[in-house]
Amino acid sequence: MNHSWIEEFPGSVIACDENGIILEMNAKAAKGYADRGGKALIGSNLLDCHSEASRAKVAQLLETKQLGVYTIEKNGIKKLVYHSPWYQDGKYAGIVELVVEIPFEMPHFVRK
Repeated sequence: MNHSWIEEFPGSVIACDENGIILEMNAKAAKGYADRGGKALIGSNLLDCHSEASRAKVAQLLETKQLGVYTIEKNGIKKLVYHSPWYQDGKYAGIVELVVEIPFEMPHFVRK
């Protein structure tokens, strides 16, 4: 399967290995981290891209292999931040960070 769709995905997508080394990032992520090097960050540690408070949370996710989901507001934009472990051949391989803009007010549906 060709994974080129992710490059123009409207959310930020970053994948790192189990040590936090950035393996891939899409165009939106590169733009968001342009002041720190953008795509040149591939090969560096994801932890170095976060504030001290965020760094501790991401380090814990790397260590515990757990899901981390929350929302933030930055520059008047609300975002969903989703950190998920990913696996290769059934073995823990790192985490994927997905950040997407969401409306401040949005419908919530309960489906049966």
